[in-house]
Formats: sequence, structure tokens, C-alpha cells
Amino acid sequence: MTTSPPQVNGRRRIPVITEWQTLLAPAEEPVATTDTQPEPVVPAVDLVAQAEADAIRTKAYADAEEQRARAEAEAEALRIKAEGDAKAAEIKAAEEARKLKLANDKAQARAIEEQAARDARIAKSNRERAEAERGQQDDERARQEQQQNEAAAEAEVAKAASTWRGYAIAFYAVCAVVALPVQIAAFWDRDAPWLVIAPLMLEGAALVVTKGAAAAVAANRPHWHYRAVAWVFAFIAAGINLKHGLDAFDPATAIGTAFASLAGPGVWDLHEHGRIRRRDGVPTRRERRAAAKAAKETARKQAAEKAEQEAAKTAAEEAAEAAATVLAATRKARFPKVWDHALGLAADLGETTVTEAIWRRAKRDVEGADPGESADTIRMRNTAEIRVEAARIRKSVAAVSKSKNAQRGTHLPPASTKPRPKPIPPRRKRGDSTPFHPAAKRLAADTARRSTTVRINAEEN
Repeated sequence: MTTSPPQVNGRRRIPVITEWQTLLAPAEEPVATTDTQPEPVVPAVDLVAQAEADAIRTKAYADAEEQRARAEAEAEALRIKAEGDAKAAEIKAAEEARKLKLANDKAQARAIEEQAARDARIAKSNRERAEAERGQQDDERARQEQQQNEAAAEAEVAKAASTWRGYAIAFYAVCAVVALPVQIAAFWDRDAPWLVIAPLMLEGAALVVTKGAAAAVAANRPHWHYRAVAWVFAFIAAGINLKHGLDAFDPATAIGTAFASLAGPGVWDLHEHGRIRRRDGVPTRRERRAAAKAAKETARKQAAEKAEQEAAKTAAEEAAEAAATVLAATRKARFPKVWDHALGLAADLGETTVTEAIWRRAKRDVEGADPGESADTIRMRNTAEIRVEAARIRKSVAAVSKSKNAQRGTHLPPASTKPRPKPIPPRRKRGDSTPFHPAAKRLAADTARRSTTVRINAEEN
């Protein structure tokens, strides 16, 4: 009989019976009695059934232990998987939080930059507005100062004109007072005393005509005839004073009174002359000299600029002629046939020189291409393109040049030279082209997998 451990995994174990004889009670020896009556028969124990029951019970416990161990293993695996998923989710959440923090930091930095730029723009706008306001204030202040200066100048001019007018009138009156006595003495006659009115009329006529000239000047009307009549009256009065002064008085009196007759109207005419020139805006002599000097300087500058432009134009024309001469010589030396044909075209078309249009036409007529192109250049370009293509596909130039189309499908079988009937319409059937190599399939699958991985990573980022 074997002995099993009393407990397994912390639980009581059912003993396994391997020797069923030990369970049987020891046989009792028959005791001789005197009683002849028969003893009752004890039923025998079914040891085989009991052993099978024990075996079934043991197997059931073993299966239960196996299921429990499997359940614990599965639970442990689920726990480990759950812990792994939780850790992966935690790592993913941390990564997402990091990305979100970076995005928030970038957004915050961008917002700070935008706010700083906005503040800078606002500050700049405020500075510009303040500068504009200060400029407007300065302009307004300058305008007011200019207006004040102009008003002061006008007031000063008006004051000076008023003073000058008063002095002219006063001088005219003094001259009239000086000249009238001699004129009155010249017209005095005891038999005709009324003749003394003639000098007063003469001086009064001169004064009236002078006022008429002033009114004509103020009304912007012709004034020359008023001034002429006033001077006629003044000369008549001066002649009377001179004649009578020499006859009745001394030459000094005659000359003085004659001068007084001319000086009064003359000074007043000077006053009116200045007022007329101011009204008409006639420049002064200094202004005329300054204007003439400025005009002379402007004319000199214009003449210098014109001479400079003409010199530049002449130099440009000479340079163009020299360049055209050099170009013609070069074309004649490099393309003699084209040049001869171009000269013939120019003569035929009535041109004195070979123009660009004629040269282009001659180039196409002789070489069949526009300027810059020829059969040699096209051939050289094609050769260079073949070399570049050979370098790209890592083949020799001869292999590329022999192939009509380097991009054709090399996996297709060569076309048969024998004529064969073609179905109408053409039909495709399975196996009519060579399948791709397995290595090519693996490379295509690897490329697809890499492209998918790159796309997924790009989408996650």
C-alpha cells in the first residue's frame, strides 16, 4: 500500500486505496459449540466495485485539480495581460499627454508670439498716430505762425501804405500852397479880379484828375489817360510859375514854384504807380533779377542734362553698332552658308542689314532649325540623355541605345516572329505571361508593409 500526502494545495486529500485486502476484517476462527443451530450468513463486501469507485473518485479529484490549475494559469495569464494592457494604456496615455502638452506649449507659444506681434502692431500704430498728430499740430502751429506773420506783414504793409499815402497827400498840399501864390499873382488884374480863380481851377483840375486815376486803379480800369491829363495840368502850372516868376520875381522863385507845381503831382503819381504794380503783381527789380538768375540756372541744367542724354544715346548707339558688327563677323565666320543665304534674303527683302527676323528665317532654310538648334546639337543632346538614362538604370550606353523602349515590361515573353491569327477581339487567357519571381513578390509585400507602417505612424503623429 502506498502513502499519499495528506494535503495537496492546502486541501485534504482523499487517500487512494491500492490494496483492498487491508480493508477486510480478520477472519475469525470457528469456535466449537455445542449448539447445533446454524449461524446467520453475513453478506460479502464487493471489493472490486469499491476499488473502481475509489479510482473514479481519485480521477475526479485529479481532473478537478487539473481544471483548477488550468483556471489559475488562465487567470494569471489574464491578469498579466490586463497588467500589460493597463501599462500599455498608461504609456500611451502618457505619450498622448506629452504630445498634448507639446501641442499646448506650441499653441501657447504661438499665442504669445501673436499677442506680442499684435501688441507691437498696436504700439507701432499708436506711435504713428501720435507722430501724425504731432505732425498735424506742428503743421497747424506753423500755419498759424505763417498766418500771423502774413497778417503782421500785411498790417505792416498796410500801415506803411497808409503812412506813405498821408505823406504824399500832405506833400501835394504843401506843393500846391507853394505854387499857388505865383500863379495868383500871374492872373491878378485889378480890372478883372475874378481871374484869380484860374490858378485854383488849374490846381483843382489836376487834383480831380489825380483822384480819377486813383478811382480807375481801384476799379481795375484803364488809368493811363487820367495820369496823362494830370501831368498836362501840372506842366501848365509849372510853365506859368516859371514864366511869371522870371518876369516878376527872381529865377529862384520861378524855378522853386515851377518845381512845386510838378513835385506834388509827381509824388502822388509815384504813390499810385506803386499801388498799381502791387495790384497787378508786377515783381520788383530784385525779384526780376532773381527770377532771371533762376531761369538761367534752370536753362543751364536742362542743357547739361540734354547734352548728357545725347552723349549717353550716342554712346549706346555706338556700342550697339560695335556689338552688331562683332555679331555679324562672328555669324559670318561660324555659319558661312547661313550668312550668305541671309545676305541674299536681306537684299531680296529690301533690307540693308541682316536683321534678327532675316537671320532666323535663313537659319531655318539652311539648317532646318531655329537659332540655337541644329542637327549636331540635337544629336548631342540625345546622346547625353541616353548616357543619363543608362546611369539611372545602371546599364551600359550600348544596351540602352539598342533598346527601343527601356521602360517596357521585361517579364513578358518575346514576341513571336511567326504570323498567327489574332482573335477579334483579342482575348487574354491564364498563363499567357510569365509570372513574377517569388523574390519580387517578397520585395513587393515588404514594400507594402513598410508603406503601411509609415502611413500609420504618420497618422498617429
